[in-house]
Amino acid sequence: MPALANPKHERFAQALAKGETADAAYVLAGYEENRGNAARLKANESIETRVAEILERAATRAEITVASISDRLLKIAEKCERTSEANKLGVARATLMDVAKLNGLIVDKREHTGRNGGPIEYANLTEEEIDARIAALEAGDGEPEPVGEA
Repeated sequence: MPALANPKHERFAQALAKGETADAAYVLAGYEENRGNAARLKANESIETRVAEILERAATRAEITVASISDRLLKIAEKCERTSEANKLGVARATLMDVAKLNGLIVDKREHTGRNGGPIEYANLTEEEIDARIAALEAGDGEPEPVGEA
């Protein structure tokens, strides 16, 4: 399916594919904020089809890129392993680590921060706040805003 004929619809679909909420995508597309219209447009069959197409193309490109890079790195590692020279074995090891990182098998250290970049404070949370954070993490939504605060 080519780009949608209506430019605002195309911008809306592009924003949805990038992960924006329907409300945010609606405004980014150039419409006045309207939650009902945003939800209705998101449910439009041509919008749903276009978003699926955009996501499929992006997934294919990412898969090909990761797969082809991994393949090339593995060939380098294999070539280096065929020799007994220490420096080439080091290159093989480093290359294999690169492949593992590229494929998500190894994650570099990540720093988690709370509000305004400070530490995450769990000691003062209520049971309701803890349950909300656990539910958000299980749903893959990350850390929610603290309950009861704007």
